[in-house]
Amino acid sequence: MQVGVSAMVAGPDDVEFVRAAERVGATSVWVPEAWGYDALTPLAHLAAVTDTIRLATGIVQVGARTPAMLAMQAMSVQQLSGGRLLLGLGASGPRIMEAWHGVPFTKPIAAMRDTIEIVRKVAAGERLEHDGEVYRLPLKGAGRGIRSMVPPVAAIPIYVASLGPRSLEQTGELADGWLGNAFMPEHAEVFLGPIRTGAERAGRSLAALDLAMPVAVEFTDDVDEAGRRHADGYAFTIGAMGAPGRNFYNRAFTEQGYGDEVHHVYELWQAGRRDEAAAAVPFDIGFKTNLLGPPDMIRERVERYRRAGITTLQAKVSGSLQQRIDTIAHLVDIVRDVSRDPPT
Repeated sequence: MQVGVSAMVAGPDDVEFVRAAERVGATSVWVPEAWGYDALTPLAHLAAVTDTIRLATGIVQVGARTPAMLAMQAMSVQQLSGGRLLLGLGASGPRIMEAWHGVPFTKPIAAMRDTIEIVRKVAAGERLEHDGEVYRLPLKGAGRGIRSMVPPVAAIPIYVASLGPRSLEQTGELADGWLGNAFMPEHAEVFLGPIRTGAERAGRSLAALDLAMPVAVEFTDDVDEAGRRHADGYAFTIGAMGAPGRNFYNRAFTEQGYGDEVHHVYELWQAGRRDEAAAAVPFDIGFKTNLLGPPDMIRERVERYRRAGITTLQAKVSGSLQQRIDTIAHLVDIVRDVSRDPPT
């Protein structure tokens, strides 16, 4: 098992945090993209000031760029970093794609497949000809497909952030890694079952994928406070993410046994009763999807993730620069210790 870090790289302290995380043993840094900074530009900067840490988009939004432009940007970072890029992709949702990017949110699963295939073709130096469900290149009358004017780059590992059963299967079929969410190791098969099905359909095993899991990490003796605070934070995710009837986070929590509670939170949020919605999120949703507590408790939770098959923990930490560095260093030590023991 490896430790990655999640970082919004917006200033010198963030850059120093990533450099320090590399020094203490983190193997990847994941830069998000929502409706603020993009994910790839900070990675290009980090490529110049780090040596070994893998540089990951966590995630870029499919549809925000043409697949060819995404391939061009990914190739640039891959070349500048000496082959350290991990390209994390996500479908996002209608609110971001349609209100922010002005792009219709249609056929996200087909768009993901087309994007993965096009990026791989371009990066490998193949002529760009693609007859997909969403993207068809070249367009009619545009002549023969174009090949990139720069040499191919080292193969770019592609990770997909997915939650729904169909997208999980597609992840298993096409991707090099999975970037999960809303995941409790006690119910891992809800997610890993469909991924395994897709992998086997492609003639490989689940072990072929790096299974990366974002987790907030807090070393604290006040487990009740930390778990409650993180549960409260899920109220927005449950109440406002996705289109009506198409919130994949809610579906994921429902399949893990929290259907009635999640539906209640959603109704409260939609009624404008935000504080009540936050208070109604089950404690377990905040606690079991993260690493919260004293070191012995976090070690036990790390072991649960390991037994479930998770191979990378993507740590989200807060506090001062030194507090964030110390948290990552402590987590790296725990993960190394757990990984020395035979799986149980």
